[in-house]
Amino acid sequence: MARAQRKEEILKSELPPTLPLMALRSTIVYPLGTIAVQMGAPENLAIIRSHDEAGLIVGLVVASGDHDEAIDPSAFLGRVGVAARVHERIILPGDTVQITLQGLRRIVIEGVEQRDPYPVARVKPAAEIPLDPVHGEELMARLVNAAETLAELVDRIPDEVPAILKMNMSDPGRFADLAATNMNFRIQDKDEVIQRLDIGERIRFVLTRLEREVGRARVMEDVKRQTEVKIEQHQREFYLRQQLKAILAELGESDPGEKEANDLMRKIDEANLPEKVAQEAKRETERMRMLSPAASEYQVIRTYLDWIVALPWNKRSGSEAIELAKVQEALDVRHYGLGEAKERILEYLAVRKLRGGVTHGPILCFVGPPGTGKTSLGEAIATSIGREFYRISVGGVRDEAEIRGHRRTYVGAMPGLLLSALKRVGVKDPVLLIDEVDKMTHGGMSGDPTAAMLEVLDPSQNHSFVDHYLNLPFDLSSALFICTANNLFDIPAPLRDRMEVIRIAGYTIEEKVEIAWRYLLPKLFEENGITDMDLQFTDEMLSLISSGYSREAGLRGFSRNIEAIMLKRAHRKAMDEEGAWVVDAAMVEKILGVARYARDEAEKEPEIGAPTGLAWTATGGELMTIEALKMPGTGRLIVTGQLGDVMRESVDAAYSYVRSRAGSIGIDDRMFRDYDLHIHLPAGAIPKDGPSAGITVTLAIASTLSERPVRRDVAMTGEVTLRGRVLEIGGVKEKVLAAYRAGLREVILPKANEKDLREIPEEVRKNMVFTFVMYMDEVLHLAMLPSVVPTPADLKPAKESEPERRGSDDERERPIETGD
Repeated sequence: MARAQRKEEILKSELPPTLPLMALRSTIVYPLGTIAVQMGAPENLAIIRSHDEAGLIVGLVVASGDHDEAIDPSAFLGRVGVAARVHERIILPGDTVQITLQGLRRIVIEGVEQRDPYPVARVKPAAEIPLDPVHGEELMARLVNAAETLAELVDRIPDEVPAILKMNMSDPGRFADLAATNMNFRIQDKDEVIQRLDIGERIRFVLTRLEREVGRARVMEDVKRQTEVKIEQHQREFYLRQQLKAILAELGESDPGEKEANDLMRKIDEANLPEKVAQEAKRETERMRMLSPAASEYQVIRTYLDWIVALPWNKRSGSEAIELAKVQEALDVRHYGLGEAKERILEYLAVRKLRGGVTHGPILCFVGPPGTGKTSLGEAIATSIGREFYRISVGGVRDEAEIRGHRRTYVGAMPGLLLSALKRVGVKDPVLLIDEVDKMTHGGMSGDPTAAMLEVLDPSQNHSFVDHYLNLPFDLSSALFICTANNLFDIPAPLRDRMEVIRIAGYTIEEKVEIAWRYLLPKLFEENGITDMDLQFTDEMLSLISSGYSREAGLRGFSRNIEAIMLKRAHRKAMDEEGAWVVDAAMVEKILGVARYARDEAEKEPEIGAPTGLAWTATGGELMTIEALKMPGTGRLIVTGQLGDVMRESVDAAYSYVRSRAGSIGIDDRMFRDYDLHIHLPAGAIPKDGPSAGITVTLAIASTLSERPVRRDVAMTGEVTLRGRVLEIGGVKEKVLAAYRAGLREVILPKANEKDLREIPEEVRKNMVFTFVMYMDEVLHLAMLPSVVPTPADLKPAKESEPERRGSDDERERPIETGD
């Protein structure tokens, strides 16, 4: 009752129309509240010193900004403050005065009457909006519950606060002010409570802030509880470990961590490591001994030491001697043909044998189309010399760390592919086949893996190869490295310079038939669960499958087509069909469909402007018909077929040569003025480039403009100059084999390529005619036929011929390079 009477007296007391304006930055007093404040601001000190009388009434407002910033009284116009009475004044050192302020009531700042030496404001009492009794009790009850929860969770909130709030529920405005005072709100939130004259909104605001504090306090309490649990667990583990150490000491045994370190030391001594490696391993073991097994660094060091101990630093294969006769036998048993490749392999191994296994010279690199036996050659070498074999596929590798490993600072770091392979084989002198070396990514954000391979494949450097993970030199010189690639020119020049290239061009039809009898048929019969009593092939049918359905350099397509026939027979056998199937042409066509390649390609009639050229691709050689035609025009030269710059220049040179030799060829000058010439290289979706189609393009232009047909039973390749000289080209073996597979038996080659005949299989050389030319005039004489006067029968519409090649989309979209 006394409290209510005191409040009524304060509210009914008259306030002066103007009050000195005192700006506070860190605290505020609410109506009917009392606080002690230390004053240091010049304006506030000026107010206190100018009014010595007791009971001074001032207007309190909350100022924003730093303590050093000047206060602008105009910023407080229209804002709500608190009228307060000054009771006690205590002079403190440092030009500071401590005063006690008693809040009276809320006021509204209406204007500024004075600015210096301290501000004086015109004020009026603030009218508060009473609380809605319907929702008021619920809001206050929620606020009391939140205060009780917060007092339990936060130590700085006194336990008496909820009781104080319950005692003031009869006065909602005072209730909200007390909650804001005792809950340690920020000064901005306290000022917001001052500004809200609607008591309901004031309580809601305080309740929102209080519930937020409760949520934050619960999170902090959970974190604290979890932290205490972990600390207690660690303390308990530490105490138990100390007890375990004491018990083990009494029993004369060591703790597990010490035992693990001792085991590693023993393994290091038994591994007979190189001196520097052993020193580093022992140093890391001592570091591990000092760490707790629960520490993350402990496991990192343990993994590192496991790698050092597991690597074959000195362990070799059982036999170091290389028996060349055994190698020859193994190569002949597993691979048919490939005489030159086998001979070069034996020469390479002979040098290693004479040097006692010491590496000398470049690394072997098998280059050839897919399916020609490059990978299996490497495996045969390993088997024949008694070495472990491991294949490392580097196709698509784009990170240098894949070769050199990751440094130990990275989480989950591991050694590179080389040391991982050596760990798996368990010896330091295996045969390591680096497959698809031409398909490594050159450069990028993660470094250049092909540059990292330079050290690996250089015999003068790889005796001290340093992997980033181990950071110790490892001797790779005892390993026999063999690389494989489809396209030699995709390998960077510095890496290519370290290799001894052995080209594997592919197989002829006869070789494929022989390989089928020796290797493919026994293997496929076993894989498909049938025997030669269920399905019988002949040489003619195997030849048909090879020439009509599998005209490729390798054996994979040939093998798939044979297996497709076997699958049909296996299906019928599983359904209890007895008897033997004899494969004939009708069965082949029924199962494999219509032949993809025309068998009579080499027997086509001579045509004007359609000579047969030869091209080289990454999958072997291919035939390429060049088409040319003339039409009335203004002498333009049109070239199509997605040609590269080199081939376009070759076409221009050929056109200029023919124009310069028009008289001797029998071409009227009007042909160059009154006709346009269009040259097209079919398969327009495939990029083409290189100079070796020069003589073919020249022949097409000369044939079209002179209206003389060219022979279609002869293929040709060679670069031509403006003077008509025929220059050397590359890929002779692949191109000749492509012509042979297509049924052509005569090829025109540059004279300078006569030396390349030795690379061509003897069987092919015996069955083909090779004509070597030095000048383009010789080509024109050999390939162009005399003009034929058309007869009435010749003027009849010709039957539409079968397309030269009907391969799959994959086969038609292989890039073609006609040059080196």
